[in-house]
Amino acid sequence: MEFVQISDQVNVEAAEPMDIGALPGNWINSNPDSNGIARIVVSESQGRLSLQTYAIGPAGLIDWGTAAVNVFASTPSSRVAAGFTCVYDFGFAETRLQGMIMKGLLVLAQSHSFKDASGRADYFVREYFALAHEQH
Repeated sequence: MEFVQISDQVNVEAAEPMDIGALPGNWINSNPDSNGIARIVVSESQGRLSLQTYAIGPAGLIDWGTAAVNVFASTPSSRVAAGFTCVYDFGFAETRLQGMIMKGLLVLAQSHSFKDASGRADYFVREYFALAHEQH
């Protein structure tokens, strides 16, 4: 078995499906003064996850649409989802999202790259999201 670090050297019996139960839901930005992503909705269908992102705009929320999600465990032997990545390509810009569950919050790292000739600098943002619980 090839490996690049000692933690990669594990024996896995059989490929069990990943437990993705901690990720689905409506995640709300914990910073009310954010001018970036307001909320994300992680949905599950047939064992696969997708992400719908809503950013803050001048006249309300901007729906980025839905992106396919790649799910990751915290270790090579784990079968519990700990995080995800996805990409939004807007033509003039590309945003890569990387999320991980930490202490009940979703830590969302965002890498924004501009592909046009606007002169805007590529930038990185990290924000924290809380799972919105259903109201009665």
